[in-house]
Formats: sequence, C-alpha cells, structure tokens
Amino acid sequence: MTVPPRNHPSSDEASGTAPAPARQRSLTRVEVADVAVRLFRERGYEATSATEIAEAAGVSRSTFFRQFRSKDDVIFADHDELLGQIARHFELPHADPWLAVCDAATMVFERFRERLEVVRIRDLVVRETPALRDRETVMVIRYERMFASYLRSSLPAVPALAAIRFAAAVTATHNYELRRLIRTSADHARSDDLPSELAAELAGVRLMFRPDGRPPAGPAGPARDLAVAVFPASMDPGDVARAVEERLRGAAGTPVT
Repeated sequence: MTVPPRNHPSSDEASGTAPAPARQRSLTRVEVADVAVRLFRERGYEATSATEIAEAAGVSRSTFFRQFRSKDDVIFADHDELLGQIARHFELPHADPWLAVCDAATMVFERFRERLEVVRIRDLVVRETPALRDRETVMVIRYERMFASYLRSSLPAVPALAAIRFAAAVTATHNYELRRLIRTSADHARSDDLPSELAAELAGVRLMFRPDGRPPAGPAGPARDLAVAVFPASMDPGDVARAVEERLRGAAGTPVT
C-alpha cells in the first residue's frame, strides 16, 4: 500500500502569519512625472504640491526630491531623458552630420508620438500656465543649441552661422509638425501621415540650406547669355544688324563670312 506524501506547511503557515506581499516596482523618473502631469490637469499647476505628487506616485518626499530639484522640474522630465539620448546619438560616427541632426529631431517626434496621451495632457497644462510656457521655450533652446554645437564640432569648416541657422530651421520644423500631431484629434485620419510629412519637411530644410555647398543642379542645355548692344539712334538699321551679328559671331568663335 502506497502512502501519499504529506504536504509540509510553509514557515509562514506554521507560524500563523500571512506571506509578505510582493514588493512593488518603483516608478521611474518619467513615470513620476506622468503622474504629476495628470495631477496638474486635475487640480491646477499652482494648486498641486510636491508632497501631493509624491503621495500619488507612491514615493517618499525624499525620493521625489532626489529625482527632481523642485516641482518646476517635473513636467519636462522626459525632455531630459531625450536630450541624453540625442547626446549619445551624436557620439556615434555619422557620415552626414546634417542628416544626423534631422534624425535626432525625428527621434524626439517618435518618442512623443509613443507617449501621445500624456503629451497632449501636458500641452493643455502648459498652455494654461504662463510660467511653464517660459520653461518650454528654454527647453526648445536646449535642443537647438545641442544641434548647432554638434554641427560646429563635426564640421569645423562650415561657417558657424550656417550651423546655427540649420539647427534653428530643423527645430522649428519639428516643433510645427509636433504641435500638429498633439492638437489633431485622435480619430483624425491625417495624424498617421504626420511622421512622413515631417521626414519630407526635414528633407526640404536640407535642400533649402544646401549644406554641402553645391548649387542645385539645373536642367542640361545651352548657356543662355544676355547681350546688350548700344548704338546711336541715327545709325542705319542694316548697319546695326551687321554689327550685332559680327559681335555675336566673334563671341561664339564663329568666323564672319
């Protein structure tokens, strides 16, 4: 006869205590910021304290202030992360630094497209809060300066002003398309076309600036020179015609017969 094995009670069962609950994963810096953005929208930016954000995110006040210097630093936390990604992107070798800057702008666009729900909430909060609009402007300048600095270090022969202008144009083009994405309703069919539109517009910026220094190629064909002739009004028209013909043939290297 086989005796079934006995199930031995666990140490928790033996002691009569319940098992300890699984430890919750700590929120990342960006996740805490996302909690804060939603609170700002619900309660207002000025009315929401750092302590309330920490409680809603499930972190201690000391942890919150290790992640952020103040409440003002919370709302653009993902920008800090993106700027770090772009810095690493620029550390890699790139055959075309101008294209590398456009690719960096595309990285930012795609990151915000992945987080579109909370980005749209933040846009509403920023538009309603003058102080945050000022900080957003400063954040845009950080991207622009990073782009220009990379170009100037990668292409020392290029005039500094050309790099600065290109960086400003790329940043402005990206911001225009990003605002269209954020402020287009989710069910709008054109929202899916915006990434390809951004790519086309950035290609247009590169073409506009011609950073390689070569003039746009035109259609092949004979050169179209302009000749201006000045003769006395009293001169016989036949003599004028013959003189013009002689000059034109001489310029073209054709012997006069």
